[in-house]
Amino acid sequence: MGIWIELGIFLLVFVFAYFQLKELKQEKLKREKEEFNSSEPKQ
Repeated sequence: MGIWIELGIFLLVFVFAYFQLKELKQEKLKREKEEFNSSEPKQ
């Protein structure tokens, strides 16, 4: 039965990492759009 516990934990970590990456990508896109819209030049 121990393997099921390990598999469950692995799946939880995998799902958590997936959602974190998804959120990160959305934040990056949002930030890039804001930088593109702002007229001040980036240094």
